[in-house]
Amino acid sequence: MIDVPGVRHGTAPIPMAVRTGNMVYSSGIHGMDPETGEVPADPARQVELVFRHMRTIVENAGGGTDDIAMVIFNVVGDELRPLVNDEWIKMFPDDDDRPARNTHIMPLGMGMVIHVLMTAVLE
Repeated sequence: MIDVPGVRHGTAPIPMAVRTGNMVYSSGIHGMDPETGEVPADPARQVELVFRHMRTIVENAGGGTDDIAMVIFNVVGDELRPLVNDEWIKMFPDDDDRPARNTHIMPLGMGMVIHVLMTAVLE
């Protein structure tokens, strides 16, 4: 079980991620602020936190962001794509070395504007 300190799925018994062999699979990663335990209203802050949590998960599993193989973004609207793209390029600056990615537009609950699923392959 891999956790992100200060981030949880409410009272549900769900880990943030698991490592099986050299594979890391996340549960839903949301933009909860670990300092407050709340999902901030600011969409840019939620996107920033989701990327921070992805980094924490893969590092707590023993890897780094270079090990992230696939990211699935669930967002509430297309207007979030520029925010996601900005953080994406910060985390993965090499045009020739980025994970696969897919984005779905869908309603999300509890004030979330973004929700992410991630897979990483550790060496």
